[in-house]
Amino acid sequence: MSSEDHPLRLAYLSYRSKPTVGGQGIYTRHLTKALADLGHTVEVISGQPYPVLDERIELTELPSLDIFNDHYPGRFPAYWEIKTLPDVLEILQFSTGTFPEPLAFSYRAYRELKNRVSEFDIVHDNQCLGYGILAIDKILPTLVTLHHPITVDRRLEVEAAPNFRKRLSLGRWYSFVKMQGRVAQRMPRIVVVSENSIDDIHTDMGVDRDRMRLVHVGVDPDLFEPMPGVDRIPGRLITTASADVELKGLRFLLEAMAKLRAERDMSLTVIGRAKEGGKSAKLIEELGLGDHIQFVTGVPDERIVELYAESELAVVPSLYEGFSLPAVEAMATATPLVATTGGALPEVTGVDGETVLRCEPGDPDSLAAAIRRGLDDPGLRTRIGMAGRDRVSRLYTWRHTAIRTVEQYREVLAMREAARAAGASSATQGTGQDPRG
Repeated sequence: MSSEDHPLRLAYLSYRSKPTVGGQGIYTRHLTKALADLGHTVEVISGQPYPVLDERIELTELPSLDIFNDHYPGRFPAYWEIKTLPDVLEILQFSTGTFPEPLAFSYRAYRELKNRVSEFDIVHDNQCLGYGILAIDKILPTLVTLHHPITVDRRLEVEAAPNFRKRLSLGRWYSFVKMQGRVAQRMPRIVVVSENSIDDIHTDMGVDRDRMRLVHVGVDPDLFEPMPGVDRIPGRLITTASADVELKGLRFLLEAMAKLRAERDMSLTVIGRAKEGGKSAKLIEELGLGDHIQFVTGVPDERIVELYAESELAVVPSLYEGFSLPAVEAMATATPLVATTGGALPEVTGVDGETVLRCEPGDPDSLAAAIRRGLDDPGLRTRIGMAGRDRVSRLYTWRHTAIRTVEQYREVLAMREAARAAGASSATQGTGQDPRG
């Protein structure tokens, strides 16, 4: 086996990895499995919440102070919990109103890896981009996946803020984005999941385009597949909302659904957790939709596929997506998709009327019209569903993602080796010695 083909030993970093919802946990689980399928050795190093992984993947837990856990989000840790410098960094940033996990995790990961350099060939950071990642890159070749710039989340949240005080608070919360931009500018290779994200990362974070490479996210078409034995429920919609944030556009879907319920019977399944007292929960109550919406979380992929099979339409109402795993998962099951034009969604989903029903982001009327168009035409739903399945099978599989990612690993390793050779050559020339001995 040539050096270009030998299996790699990979340390994969993820500062949080929700197992069933949220792009980071899903990306972590499926990409590492596909890398193991290709014969590579993968160890995932993660903070809470920890990922669900293939049995071949080793998990090293790096516990944070778990300030933002599901049961007591925003809790203040007790003094006896603070034991290390990363713990101090985490509590100090939290005390100033900044999201602290990326910075603290990056230094925990450095502390873990600095004495294990000989165990790995390369490090893959999944969108942490804390300053500790720069320290890791000095001891081990490092590549970063950046799904989309968090500057977009910040802008949308600030624009939706009800007052100056809230805007000021959000500015502090998202101040970690400046750190991510500085780190990204200095990394040798950034893997990006869409052309749209490349443009936005270059514009918002100042990362040179020649440092970025496009590697699409995937789906398992043998798992996410049509279930012809399951009957679709008339008027049933399905969407994914892993967080109660403006970016995902759930409130516009709720408003569109309220409009449509005036003319037909409808229901909505939300793959995600309902935040008690959150904006979505309040809006559901205001619109009188409580009896027509169910939130589903913590279920295996097989149940999610079944939920898609029960639905007449899948909806992605996002204001922005760097890629959109929910879109390709829905398409893979041949569930006809309604999606906005936010971010990379047009790039990912294909042509309006062929593989997707398009609508404008942030526009409940446009969203309601697209849903109505799909619900009123069974033939159109069938054509779009099957064409979507074909598109995903051709373009977006985890195996393809893994193969392209390994290509980037080997390029980073070659760059490091070339730099090492150039440094050795310069040192030899400086001493006047013949490099051939």
